[in-house]
Amino acid sequence: MSDRELLELLERFHQHQVTSAEKRELQERMAADPVFAQRVREAELFTAALQNHGQQKSLRDRLNQHHQAWQQENQKAAPAAAPVLRRRTPIQIFMRRYSATMAVAATVAIVTVFSSLLGMEMWRSATQQQTARYVELRREVEDLKRKQNAILSSSTTTPKNASVNPGQFSGTGFVLTSDGYFVTSYHVIEGADSLMIENKSGTKYKVEEIYSDQVRDLALLRVTDTAFTGFGKLPYSFKQKESDLGERVFTLGYPREDIVFGEGTLSSRSGVYGDTASYQISVPLNPGNSGGPLLDDRGNMIGVISGKMLGVDGAAFAVKSAYLLTLLEQLPEHRLPKPISLPKVNNLAGTSRPQQLKKLQDFVYMVKVYN
Repeated sequence: MSDRELLELLERFHQHQVTSAEKRELQERMAADPVFAQRVREAELFTAALQNHGQQKSLRDRLNQHHQAWQQENQKAAPAAAPVLRRRTPIQIFMRRYSATMAVAATVAIVTVFSSLLGMEMWRSATQQQTARYVELRREVEDLKRKQNAILSSSTTTPKNASVNPGQFSGTGFVLTSDGYFVTSYHVIEGADSLMIENKSGTKYKVEEIYSDQVRDLALLRVTDTAFTGFGKLPYSFKQKESDLGERVFTLGYPREDIVFGEGTLSSRSGVYGDTASYQISVPLNPGNSGGPLLDDRGNMIGVISGKMLGVDGAAFAVKSAYLLTLLEQLPEHRLPKPISLPKVNNLAGTSRPQQLKKLQDFVYMVKVYN
């Protein structure tokens, strides 16, 4: 569907000129196709901007017409009438002498009041923007400042208990395939010279960036460590359709050196500023959680943790898994040393949360960034 056809369809939809079948088809496609839903959202914003511009122009035209009519009426010379002598009271004399001055004063007062209100609104808006600011959740590793003499081994093999530089930044990531592919947020690895992943048991692997999508804040990595033999069978699968509002969700991540569990609900099917590529979730998150997995109650992988709003309780965000799957479909073949085969079976469904976490934690890693 072209942009023009989409705009025409939305215009008929808002004017209640579509059939019930067309309405149902549009809603089902938006629910099943996040990319199409994003196009619909952008088209609606564009249409709303045009309508707002037209309303403002119409209002200005009407005000100009009223102003011109008022000027013409005041410029007409009224026929002189015989003066009628009346005795005016002191109040009438005062009003006659100072009405012009009072009108000017009233105008100044009105302008002052509206200016004050506008200034207060602008101040309130600026304050809210400063307070509710979106932040990415990459963690700066303070240990680097105390261990400047520690350097990353140049070997392609990293022993399990090797002593290495803790890295300048860290985040979270999780296994994409059992044969070495891995996913995290792009802002976690941005500017990295080298990368390492480490899980709760202390297993470390060197990895390299294969492909990144800066717009959707996703990065695909691959293990290059010669000691790597495989991650094992993944216990989760990736959900293609959107999740429902109010679903219970949870995540694992590394906001500190040990793995941390977080749980909450899916509070919105759109992210910051209405971004339909993300979910808003009510899960407490901190720097270091970026790139971690977001799963629903049944253990389906539904998103990748990306950031949160400062000053707003329970306002964190995750990129939807549908966009991760789209990224994999669009990967150039020359970027893939071997084909990507995603897991098809979810072994977390029907188990308790502690059992889900035991199976999941070996596939969630801290991502260490060196630059």
